[in-house]
Amino acid sequence: MSVPPASAVRPPSFDPGDPLGLDELLAPEDLAIRDTVRAWAADRVMPYIADWYERGELPGVRELARELGSLGALGMSLTGYGCAGASAVQYGLACLELEAADSGIRSLVSVQGSLAMYAIHRYGSGEQKERWLPAMAAGETIGCFGLTEPDHGSDPAGMRTRARRDGSDWVLTGRKMWITNGSVAGVAVVWARTDGADGGDGIRGFLVPAGTPGFSAPEIRHKWSLRASVTSELVLDEVRLPADAVLPGVTGLRGPLSCLSHARYGIVWGAMGAARASFEAALGYARSREQFGRPIGGFQLTQAKLADMAVELHKGILLAHHLGRRMESGRLRPEQVSFGKLNNVREAIEICRTARTILGANGISLEYPVMRHATNLESVLTYEGTVEMHQLVLGKALTGLDAFR
Repeated sequence: MSVPPASAVRPPSFDPGDPLGLDELLAPEDLAIRDTVRAWAADRVMPYIADWYERGELPGVRELARELGSLGALGMSLTGYGCAGASAVQYGLACLELEAADSGIRSLVSVQGSLAMYAIHRYGSGEQKERWLPAMAAGETIGCFGLTEPDHGSDPAGMRTRARRDGSDWVLTGRKMWITNGSVAGVAVVWARTDGADGGDGIRGFLVPAGTPGFSAPEIRHKWSLRASVTSELVLDEVRLPADAVLPGVTGLRGPLSCLSHARYGIVWGAMGAARASFEAALGYARSREQFGRPIGGFQLTQAKLADMAVELHKGILLAHHLGRRMESGRLRPEQVSFGKLNNVREAIEICRTARTILGANGISLEYPVMRHATNLESVLTYEGTVEMHQLVLGKALTGLDAFR
């Protein structure tokens, strides 16, 4: 069969929603998963999110978790134990659609699957996996991940939370801060320093069930970002745990940092969801808002803004897709995740800010999603590694010189 020359093939029409034709990189099952998550978010989040955000609450979080579990979105890229076993790109597409609704919803899923479940799946014992993962995949049990402390964020090696041996038990004392899902979690993955004794030296992960004496998770209020998200402090006051509460598969910072790398990958996609929602709001507004007798989208300065936003948005999605394929082939390095997180979150914030200028005063109203996404992204810019930390990760990789210490 003869193949017509490229010059004889007529290109498809230009699609403002997919100007680079990136959907052609996706398989039908990828598109089906994306569309399923998008439809769920449109039905269960979008009609209510402005009110939730204004109230600073995420009502019905447990019900939402169960629904996300039924979609297969929790622990989505993990295999077995009721997890969906989806590809890295499919998981990324889900993160993009969830964050297009709100960063708080994507954070719920990221912390559940890429931090808490991932830690148990990769480093837990067979008994720990059987006990926790099926219920977490179904959304029946919510998990959280306790690494950051009030005085130690970017430098987790300086953590003060301690675990000491007392007979066969472990006793944990310390505090964790800015913990997503904390006050609604049925289990917390808590990282603590073990000094001496027969527990050895180093940082270990512990599974702390809710209701354990001495463990509490007061919710953090008065946030101006991620308002539709449960954020808590974890307090551990002589929390006694049995010997089998420790994750046996890892000692040292390699454990929590590998979990963070997995979660950061989801952020690379998710940030582009917030950017897309803001871009689409600005594009629709520019087509309909009239000033000086015609739509503002017809003015050169507005078109320049829209063009620049579209370029950065779809470059970011292409970067996320590339990193996803590298993850699927087992070739994704942590430095490459830093590359993606640094670029995509930074560009997403700039897209939101530019979109706000197109909407003018309406850009600060919750009638539109732009300011909500912009303020949420200020948190996303900081958590899972600040801009400065990812710059230094890349700086070290590029120069071979360590600027951290």
